[in-house]
Amino acid sequence: MTEQSALLLRKQLAELNKNPVEGFSAGLIDDEDIYKWEVVIIGPQDTLFEGGFFKAYLTFPYDYPLRPPKMKLITEIWHPNVAKNGDVCISILHEPGEDRFGYEKPEERWLPIHTVETIMISVISMLADPNSDSPANVDAAKEWREDPNGEFKRKVARCVRKSQEMAFD
Repeated sequence: MTEQSALLLRKQLAELNKNPVEGFSAGLIDDEDIYKWEVVIIGPQDTLFEGGFFKAYLTFPYDYPLRPPKMKLITEIWHPNVAKNGDVCISILHEPGEDRFGYEKPEERWLPIHTVETIMISVISMLADPNSDSPANVDAAKEWREDPNGEFKRKVARCVRKSQEMAFD
């Protein structure tokens, strides 16, 4: 299986290099390891995250695409769907099949047809439109629901500024 997953990941990387998708860039952390990617998400326009550069690592399992990669933001971000340790929590990255908590339909979860591109597009849309129903960061979700233009907005603005400073280190 490793051979197939490595080939598929190489193909997806080549495709992204040839036809970059707006809103993010992707590459390998180490050229020797096709299973560990570094992505930079550009904060989507007309959102609180606009202007930010958020670096994340994607770690693919050896049986990709049967199972989803894990995604961890390295740049600090204040968002209901990103845990305080940086773990990104969205349906598309959840293991395939039934959700034992009954929140998600199987088709909302990981499917082998997903690619790095579809993952990144989901993450970008998650930035634009947080889901506070099943938050990974309860405090951020509470602020987003109760006062999106107050404390939440201030914390996000601070993360955006920090991300811009770090982007050019």
